[in-house]
Amino acid sequence: MNLQQPNANEATQTANRSRSVSPVSGICTRCIDGCRGNCEIFRSSFRGREVLYPGPFGALTAGADKEYPIDYSHLNIAGYALGAKGLPGGKEGDPDNTLFPMVDTQSAYGATDEKVKLRLPVFTGALGSTDIARNNWEHFASGAAIAGITLICGENVCGIDPDLKLDGAGKVIDSPDMKRRVEQYRRYHEGYGDMIVQMNVEDTRLGVAEYVVGTLGVECVELKWGQGAKCIGGEIQVHDLDRALELQNRGYLITPDPSHHDFQVAFKDGALKHFERHSRLGFVDREAFMSEVERLRKLGAKRVTLKTGAYPMRELAMAIKWASDAKLDLLTIDGAPGGTGMSPWRMMEEWGVPTFYLQCMTYELCRMLDEKGKFVPDLAMAGGFSTEDHVFKVLAMGSPFFKAVCMGRALMIPGMVGKNIGIWLKENDLPKTVSQFGTTKEEIFIGYETLVDKYGRDEVEKMPFGAVAMHCFCDKLRTGLQQLMAGSRNFNIASITRSDLMALTEDAAKISGIPYVMDAYRDEAMKIMES
Repeated sequence: MNLQQPNANEATQTANRSRSVSPVSGICTRCIDGCRGNCEIFRSSFRGREVLYPGPFGALTAGADKEYPIDYSHLNIAGYALGAKGLPGGKEGDPDNTLFPMVDTQSAYGATDEKVKLRLPVFTGALGSTDIARNNWEHFASGAAIAGITLICGENVCGIDPDLKLDGAGKVIDSPDMKRRVEQYRRYHEGYGDMIVQMNVEDTRLGVAEYVVGTLGVECVELKWGQGAKCIGGEIQVHDLDRALELQNRGYLITPDPSHHDFQVAFKDGALKHFERHSRLGFVDREAFMSEVERLRKLGAKRVTLKTGAYPMRELAMAIKWASDAKLDLLTIDGAPGGTGMSPWRMMEEWGVPTFYLQCMTYELCRMLDEKGKFVPDLAMAGGFSTEDHVFKVLAMGSPFFKAVCMGRALMIPGMVGKNIGIWLKENDLPKTVSQFGTTKEEIFIGYETLVDKYGRDEVEKMPFGAVAMHCFCDKLRTGLQQLMAGSRNFNIASITRSDLMALTEDAAKISGIPYVMDAYRDEAMKIMES
């Protein structure tokens, strides 16, 4: 199994010259004096730290390609010919009552009776201060609202807003970009899903919670301990010296230091193409965590959630136990390798606990809490998911604690695709991959007329194309999930259990506790044979 390929990757826009590569170093077996490139060492020899990151920045999302020994493909879904769970009206034995469109895919999360309902058990990853999130926000926000799923507004949005206004104490009093983001989600929000605003160290210092809750009326705030894509804080590139100095004055770490003369000269010479804005690493302790949760609730936040990263079991236990003690509304656990618009590439490849292993640890710890009669927070899993079978397997393996799956890149792609189809239509430049289905928006988007029927043609004409595309993609997810659920005789989300999965390898069975395929339902089978 090829677990890694260092020193060259399309993400870093590099490649090895030779077909024969040393598997450990990633260096060509014959490294020739005079080679014209283009491995990572070659490019790093003159572009240095730039090669840490995938590129071109702002125009891509990147996901690591390391293969792990065990992942969700090592589980299969069990289908049955006997019985059914969660049938509408509880009726069994009538085939007309088991049509897959009758499957209910709604889910909900929250610590009180006033739960957030989801039409589909998925929500977006944190879309924060990166260019790709900001430039496509109207598509993501409108699409999530139309689909009836939760939207996460990520860290640092206020902090990098060019039009940000602060009071004398350095606290946010106006952030037009944050206001725009909230308004665009609310335009099509119909009671399903929620907009959650994420908080990191800088956001707390700037008083973002006070602003979004008190001024904009946001109901949910998410504390952030980390993510699966990287083990440092959020990052963006800054291509303007004055802008880099402005962000530095707001308290951000900017590298290289834009206030130093040598870097200013290098930038003006053109050798230094950009600066990087980094977020601080936070430190957690139980007392401070509980105090911050209480502070947010006193500010008026109806719901408080936590997102944690691909840390080992110690930090995972802290997140679960403290979320339990604080009775948080949702805990999202993000496994490696994740996907992001800007994380150091080798860090994304090589750090953290992979998603499958992390969910198995989570289930073990939550079961301990449950057996003690303690409150178990509603959970969501993140870390490289993109399809309906992923959703089913996460919910089944984590039953009954997991309520949703967080999708990062998979829910961003439709927004970008739809946006670009709109541009290509306007420029009469549709690629064949699109034009084979038609040359008008009504022909191209299979769900267009469904939206017209619901919202009216005039309103749909105003919708961002990316929102229409997200509707189409979420409809595919929902229909595919309904088919998988019907085949496993589960007619609502709550009826899905761990018994609906089989492990294809003994290693996967050992790690997950899911029965090995040769043992699944063996006892029942033997009883039948012996009868």
